[in-house]
Formats: sequence, C-alpha cells, structure tokens
Amino acid sequence: MCSHYNRFKTYLLALVFGVSSLALSTQAYAQAPDAAQIEKGTAVFDANCKQCHAIDEVVVGPALRDATKRWPSEAAILNFIKYPQKTIEGGNAYAKGLYDKYKQFMPNHDFLKDDEIKAVIAYIKNPPAKVEEKKTDAAGAEGAAKEAAPADNGVITYVLAALVLVLFLVLVVLGLLVSVLTKYLNSNTEGLDEDDKEVISQTLGFDKFFGSVAFKAAVGFVFFIMIAKAGYDKVYSVGIHQGYAPRQPIAFSHKLHAGMYEINCNYCHTGVYKAKSASIPSVNICLNCHNSIKTESPEIKKLYSAVEKNRPIEWVRVHNLPDLAYFNHSQHTKVGGVECQTCHGNIQDMEVVQQHSSLTMGWCINCHRETVVKAEGNAYYDKLVAMHAKKSKEPMKVENIGGLECSKCHY
Repeated sequence: MCSHYNRFKTYLLALVFGVSSLALSTQAYAQAPDAAQIEKGTAVFDANCKQCHAIDEVVVGPALRDATKRWPSEAAILNFIKYPQKTIEGGNAYAKGLYDKYKQFMPNHDFLKDDEIKAVIAYIKNPPAKVEEKKTDAAGAEGAAKEAAPADNGVITYVLAALVLVLFLVLVVLGLLVSVLTKYLNSNTEGLDEDDKEVISQTLGFDKFFGSVAFKAAVGFVFFIMIAKAGYDKVYSVGIHQGYAPRQPIAFSHKLHAGMYEINCNYCHTGVYKAKSASIPSVNICLNCHNSIKTESPEIKKLYSAVEKNRPIEWVRVHNLPDLAYFNHSQHTKVGGVECQTCHGNIQDMEVVQQHSSLTMGWCINCHRETVVKAEGNAYYDKLVAMHAKKSKEPMKVENIGGLECSKCHY
C-alpha cells in the first residue's frame, strides 16, 4: 500500500512540476520585454525586415501584428526566421500556407543571433502604438509646416511691398511740394535777385543729364560689374553640378520607396556602410520585391526585359567626384555616423534624385572644420580625445585629426 502511495505521490509531483514548467515557459514567451530589448529589436527589424514587412500592412510579406500568436512557440519562430525554405519543405503547415499565399521564399536569416531574433519578436509584440496615426500626425505636421512657410514668406513680401509703396508716396508728395512751391515763387518774384530767379526758373534737362560724363561713367561701371560677376560665376561653376537631376531609364521614386515605405538605403545601396562606394543596385535587388508587386507596371516590365536580355539597368550616376579626389562612403557613414541627408538632402522626399550639395573642395573643408568627431564608444579615439582636451576646451573636430591634410583626399 505504501509503495503504491509513494508511486502516486511521485507521479503527482512530476505532473505538477511539468505543468509549472510549461506555465513558466509560456509566461516567459508571453511576458513583456524590457525597453532596451524592444529598442534593439527595432534596430534589427529596420535593418533586415522592414524592406518586406510592416506591422499593420502587407508589403512583400504579411503584416506582422499578432504574428507571434500564430506560432506554437518561440523556438518555432526562431527556426522559421533562420531557415524559412527548409521549414516550408519540412512540412510545416503554417509556413507552407504563407508560401502558397505570397509565392515567395523569405531569405535565410541564419546570420542573425538568437538574441537578435528574440529582440525582433519583442518588437513585433510591442510595436509603436497606433503606427498609422503617427504617420498621419507626421504628415499633418509636415503639411502645417509647408503651409506656415508660405505664410511667413507672404508677410515678408507684404512688408517689402508696403515699404516700396511708402517710398513712392513720399516721392510723390515731395514732387507735389516742389511743384507747388515753384509755382508760388514764380507768381511772386518781386524782391528776388537775378540768381534766385534763375534757380526758380531752371528746368531739368534730360539731354544734358544723359549726355554727361558722370552718367556715362556710372553706366559703364555698372555694366563692367555685371559682366565681371557673370564671368566669375561661370568660371567658378565649372565642374559643379548642384541641382543636376538626370532622367533615369526607369522612373524610380525615392519618395515612394525611402519615404513612404521607409526602405533603408542599405537595402538597395549595399555598400553604403561597408565600402568605398555606395554602389548602384542590381536588377535582382529590385526583383526581390517586384517579382510579385506591380508586375504589370510598364516601368517594372523594364526590369523583366533587362533580365531577358541579360543586360544591366543603365542607371545614370547623379553624384560625381573628379578622379583626383578620394572619398570613402563607409568612413563617413559607418565610422563618422554621417546621415545620408547631410550630403544628399531630403532624399526621402525626392521623386527624381538631384545633386543637393555642391560637392566642392570648399564645401568638404567647411564640413571637416565644423563636424565634431563622434568618439563615444570608440576606443580608437580615446588617446586623441585626451590629447586634444589638454590643448583646447572645444570638442574635437575632423580638422583636429588631420581632416584638412591634402593627402587625406588627394592621391
């Protein structure tokens, strides 16, 4: 009897332990993560997932809100994100259903660590509240700013117009006063000597004024200044293509892709953070999305035509530097932390990309003189910062670490 009782007690304890473990694991899977993990997940999501997924709308793949509830465990999600095709071919019914609906394999993400994927899962579980409303608010704020700008410009215009009007009225009044006084004096010439009468009776001779040496010299000087200024501007603008916006072989909108859909620059320009050149996107990058999106568009059909003919898209380069100048993209974006908009302007608002900055040597030098080195968290700069602090109370700038040396930019 005791042995049966002990065995029953053992089974009961094991059952309780198993249920408790399951409850704890379920709780751990469902519990709200901390803010740091969500922030990390946001960064990983933006860098690797945002091109094809959104929280509340279908992009290339499905919307991700409540996606974690559709999987039995976190381990299943981890395995699918790392090896989606293998999971589908392995017979996972839900994964196969996704492929049947969207007709596209998600690329392997086995380069991501488990903690990075878990951080993404944390972000998906806790996305920014009311994403669409935030976009609407941002759009409204942008619209308000655009409306406010013309209003300010209008005020300035009205003030200038008012000043011009006031000056014109002053001149009219002065002219009337001179006319009235002249008539009055002409009608009362008694007691005036000959010199005063000559002053009153004199008139402005336009032929004498325009024929005078002073007038001709003034006109000649003005023309000389205008011609000299035009020549100087022409010579100074040689090799400067600010505002250059060539027509591309495919009408690609950065405003739509980088602005509306917030696709990271790194997705198309793969070298922007790791190479000397940002690189021009190849056709296969475009087809990652457009093998299933807007496939009937005349512009997208140009992609298929390029593939059929085995020819690249002949994109026209917008930003060109002379061969004598050395520029490394990754040195500025990855090491220096320079935002794309610093040099390229608000690229996310451009339908047609144009050269925003002058890209002259003076422009680069001024940037090196004004830009503070982002030394935080980079041990390479520790000694340089300490040495600079002994000599100056100003923050260390690029010019202080050799940013103005000729050999830095010229071979």
